[in-house]
Amino acid sequence: MNLDEFIQSAAVNETPPSGLAAPLVALWYAEKGDWQAAHNVAQDIHNKEGSWVHAHLHREEGDLWNARYWYERAGRAESKKALLEERREMIASLLT
Repeated sequence: MNLDEFIQSAAVNETPPSGLAAPLVALWYAEKGDWQAAHNVAQDIHNKEGSWVHAHLHREEGDLWNARYWYERAGRAESKKALLEERREMIASLLT
């Protein structure tokens, strides 16, 4: 699956494609605009990728203090990019 197919899937499907890793499932829900479902998935991922997604979601929520905490857990600098740009880069990175 590539980035365009991922985005299209979120636009037209009710459930994420089978076989996606948990961080991508969370980002799939975020792409659909379902922050709560995305967060529910992300908070159960206990690795750096999950922390990165969790950071993005808290940044989207506007909880920057919490986002900074999760960026630190992910070993990444806090993003200053537009939210959609950051999310699309994350998806592309995690799909490879």
